[in-house]
Amino acid sequence: MTRRRISPAIGLIVAGSSLFIFVLWLSAYLESDIRWLHFFQAWMYIAAVALSLRHSRWGYFVGVSAAGLWDYINLFVTSFFRSGLHWTFGWISSGQLQRLDQIVAVPGWIGNLLVIVGSIWAYLQMADKRRSDLARVVFAFVLTTAFFAAAIGICQPRYLPLFRAMLHPHSPW
Repeated sequence: MTRRRISPAIGLIVAGSSLFIFVLWLSAYLESDIRWLHFFQAWMYIAAVALSLRHSRWGYFVGVSAAGLWDYINLFVTSFFRSGLHWTFGWISSGQLQRLDQIVAVPGWIGNLLVIVGSIWAYLQMADKRRSDLARVVFAFVLTTAFFAAAIGICQPRYLPLFRAMLHPHSPW
């Protein structure tokens, strides 16, 4: 059996997804009411990793869609990432860990950024890029967003207004 070496781009997807899935787990541990939402959300990243390890463009498209949406929402729609930075710097300066439920936004955002970079990098390394890939990435984004919206609608409907707010981004600072 020959063993395929994992490229650095795929490594970023795996590492970023693993970090984010850990953040989802930790966040669900801290707040039991979001466990099912985070369970379903993790499956988008598991799918991205599984497809990316097979060098499928769909894995890259799902990865950039799921991670891009999460990072966008947390940078331009909510204050979760900004609050996480605030509490992270407070922890660093005081040595006292407070608001871990907010701090998790920072490694979550970083994990998603790794998935975005890895997905774009892996796609750019593909020899058989097609013009129709633009339609495929849009399709992947629509399906990924619909899956996320369905999971939110079923598990935590209070977060559904985020989707309307995405159309009206604001400065994160």
